[in-house]
Amino acid sequence: MTLLSAERVAEVDDWISQDPDPGTRAELVDLRRRAEGGDHDAAARIDEVFAGPLSFGTAGLRAALGPGPARMNRVVVQRAAAGFAAWLHDHGHDEGSVVIGFDARHNSDVFARDTAEIMAGAGFHALLADSPIPTPVTAFGIGHFGAIAAVMVTASHNPPADNGYKVYLGDGSQIIPPTDTQIAEKIAEISTGPVSEIPRGEDIEPIGAELIDAYVARAASLIPDDAPSELNWVYTAMHGVGTRVVRRLVDRAGLSPFTGVAEQLDPDPDFPTVGFPNPEEPGALDLALDLARRSDADVVIASDPDADRCAIAAPLDGAWRMLTGDELGTLIGADFLDRGVDGVYANSVVSSTCLGRMAAAAGRPHATTLTGFKWIGRVPGLVYGYEEAIGYCCDPQKVPDKDGITALAIIWSLAARLRAAGSSIADRLDEIWLEHGLHRTSQLAVRVADLSLITEAMSRLRRTPPSSLLGQPVVVRDLDDPDNGSGLPAQNAIELTGENVHVVARPSGTEPKLKVYLEVHLSPADTRTDLDAAKRRADDGLARLREEMAQALGV
Repeated sequence: MTLLSAERVAEVDDWISQDPDPGTRAELVDLRRRAEGGDHDAAARIDEVFAGPLSFGTAGLRAALGPGPARMNRVVVQRAAAGFAAWLHDHGHDEGSVVIGFDARHNSDVFARDTAEIMAGAGFHALLADSPIPTPVTAFGIGHFGAIAAVMVTASHNPPADNGYKVYLGDGSQIIPPTDTQIAEKIAEISTGPVSEIPRGEDIEPIGAELIDAYVARAASLIPDDAPSELNWVYTAMHGVGTRVVRRLVDRAGLSPFTGVAEQLDPDPDFPTVGFPNPEEPGALDLALDLARRSDADVVIASDPDADRCAIAAPLDGAWRMLTGDELGTLIGADFLDRGVDGVYANSVVSSTCLGRMAAAAGRPHATTLTGFKWIGRVPGLVYGYEEAIGYCCDPQKVPDKDGITALAIIWSLAARLRAAGSSIADRLDEIWLEHGLHRTSQLAVRVADLSLITEAMSRLRRTPPSSLLGQPVVVRDLDDPDNGSGLPAQNAIELTGENVHVVARPSGTEPKLKVYLEVHLSPADTRTDLDAAKRRADDGLARLREEMAQALGV
């Protein structure tokens, strides 16, 4: 007995009839057959993949691979490409080049080829990568080729089953509202007809060596001329696409070669050695840390799978560990300030307040932005920007987005200079804390199966916010209120600020999570008395702060 309504059967049959991918088409045919035979699991799966369409937002598209409008597949991608092309036409672009890059995930090359053919069919010159490349190389390609836009097929550090679709405009920045809504409307219009009717073209030019050479030359130029060239370092690409470009950077800049985590250097879409291909996840850097200990390394540097983010690990407080995104963001910011690099320094509202204090002390302007590089990259006069999720923009003139490879170049140079001076990353961080006060940050992250739980938690915090945290009064600011006084566009977030605490609670933009960003700050006077004791006191404060915020949110 069938478990599908007539309307659902019609939806499924329509999708099957236009899906050009034999794999997803066969999967859906099998699900329909089983559901019509009374298989409840198959019927539930069909309901799940037809619960869409996928929402096209400022991050583009991202979801698990599979059939149906709520998954990443060739039908969804072709509609997205046609919708983006239509938006470009509507906004004065009748011709021009579009750069199209892709990572090494399952079907990324297929999605990129579909996009190139559809852009060519819409009258644009498609510049299609001839092999998997990092996301920042695609973004760099916009300015290098004078393109009007770019598309990057990637799910960054998501699980192996996922893929995604990210778009850039001609200024090299990610899209912001209302562009995302406008593109989504165009995609919806395209989706009323079969994908077979979307025009395709052949004006496709492969790009590869020239783009990578230009990108590497630019990244190498960011390393100061007087930088030492010796460093004992371990590198991992986390099964992503970073290794080829990092090796070219090492050769071009004359850096000492890295000791690579062999199991993770080559692209592998199944990410076999990590449970979750994100350097921030517990255990993800275990192989790299083991290798670092065995090789007596100075530092570990890790790229995420599409190499737009960067993480480092080093001996800190007597043990190897990964630096938090804020610690690394502070280190790079201090390096820029020490070298007198002029311009605006910026970080997102969920990141540490330390960069703002350092910039003020150096007489440099600082800006706080909404979460995401779509905002950080648009700060006028930006010279350096970061956010706590290990994203760093070190060359905004060429890549106004997070870039894990230029960040690697800056980090490498800093670590080599510290080594040559008989110092270390741990020593430099301690110097910063002694000068500007200790800043410790952490997160409370709650993953949910029911998104309404996040809505309820945020509503509870708005109704009855705590009047104090860690025993000190806090000022509560609802960032969703257009008149909140922050100077930022409205967003679904709540900020709590006290003399020594800073907290921001918000739903994740890419995962079913409620995230609470926690910071405890101790003054330079408190820090200088006994730095080790200050660290213990701040860490104890973070633990208590986590408990207090969990109670306030009811999670």
